[in-house]
Parts: sequence; C-alpha cells; structure tokens
Amino acid sequence: MIEKIGINAGLVWNALNNGSLEVKTLKKATKLTDKDLYAALGWLAREGKVQFTEEGKDLFINLI
Repeated sequence: MIEKIGINAGLVWNALNNGSLEVKTLKKATKLTDKDLYAALGWLAREGKVQFTEEGKDLFINLI
C-alpha cells in the first residue's frame, strides 16, 4: 500500500508542476479516487512539499 501511495504522490506532483489546482481539477487530472488522492496529498504534505489554500469553499493545492 505504501508503494501505491508513493506512486500516486508522483502523479499528483506531476499534475501540480503547472501550478495551483483546485481539488476537483486535480482529481480529474490524476484520475485518482478520493481515497487515493487524499493519501497522496497526505504523503506530500508530510514531506512539506505542498501548500493548501482555501478560497471560499474551494481548496487549492500547489507545490512549495
């Protein structure tokens, strides 16, 4: 399971290379399930590689 999360974190990282994305857009870009997307984001957040920004009801994620 840890290997899968790491691979998915790579997919998220690549999708965010072009700039900040809203969670729904990031999910579409990576084609990950909610569970897999949030596990990958948790991995990247724990490593201090992503930043979360709330704008109204939307959550945007970008690389640090």
